[in-house]
Amino acid sequence: MPLLYVTDLTYPARGRRYCDEDIFLTGRLRGHFPLALCHPRDAVALMGGFDAVVVRNSGPVLHYQEAYDAFRAAARATGARVYNPLTGRGDMAGKQYLTDLTAAGYPVIPTVDDPARLHLLPEVPQYAVKPKQGADSIGLTFTADPSTAEPGRSLIQPRIDFAYEVSFYFVDDAFQYALYAPDPERRWELEPYAPTPADLAFARTFVEWNTLAHGIQRVDACRAPSGDLLLVELEDLNPYLSLHLVPTEVQDAFVTALARSLDSFLS
Repeated sequence: MPLLYVTDLTYPARGRRYCDEDIFLTGRLRGHFPLALCHPRDAVALMGGFDAVVVRNSGPVLHYQEAYDAFRAAARATGARVYNPLTGRGDMAGKQYLTDLTAAGYPVIPTVDDPARLHLLPEVPQYAVKPKQGADSIGLTFTADPSTAEPGRSLIQPRIDFAYEVSFYFVDDAFQYALYAPDPERRWELEPYAPTPADLAFARTFVEWNTLAHGIQRVDACRAPSGDLLLVELEDLNPYLSLHLVPTEVQDAFVTALARSLDSFLS
């Protein structure tokens, strides 16, 4: 079953090399599936000749929003199979989920999308304001007065003095590995992280909430001053995996899990 693997090999991600990761993954997946690579802008024109489209390191859709919207519309109209499935409730659907999860009482960084609701957040010296449809820290600003944030289009969060950020990586509902950034100022200088049972229970809460039967998900969290983990982001569209930072046996296990997931998805 041939796969169309969507990636932007030239995207200049800060502190990451998307191209290396996708060259590695496609090289390994060729042992399981015939596949071809294409840029996200070419996916609509090419996807009819493949059994499924695998969206990987395609970069922030903000840079090609019209093409991405056309791709989603075409996939739904034709019944094309897309991995991750387009039913994701996390970043795939924008950042609204952060306000929804806050309102529902989930352990997330408290988030509102209207300055009129600022009283619902902890009072802090500074707030983070970012576009609801943003990605990769595009448009992120810090301010003591977020009252000018555009209602419904911006997210407002307290700026938290967290100890570190940690990411949990899943294929389907199976945990694969975790990495963390010991220095909060160096987000992409990551090291292996040994999660506790409580850490994994935290991460699984959001994987289960997302209800994706198949796909790759990255649960990003920060360790708050209280010692609790708080969700920063649920990346379910094209999560960068930092696979080069994990041991060979972990890479092998991840590729095996991904191939099995794709087999199940295509069956």
